[in-house]
Amino acid sequence: MAGDTERIEQEIAKAREDLASTLDALAERANPQRLADDAKSKALATLQKPAVMYSIAGVGALVLVLVVRKITS
Repeated sequence: MAGDTERIEQEIAKAREDLASTLDALAERANPQRLADDAKSKALATLQKPAVMYSIAGVGALVLVLVVRKITS
């Protein structure tokens, strides 16, 4: 009987440790600063792709032409 009690106490202690580890991992994954840093990194990586860079440059050039046309007419 005493062996069963000790085994149950050990299982409870292990379950507590596992739960604490899980909660720590969830807290790290849900950290707002980390989420913001990840989003910033992904956005910068996307903006550095050649297709995106050329598209942005093209749109900028088009806007510039339209503004110059509007001013001169």
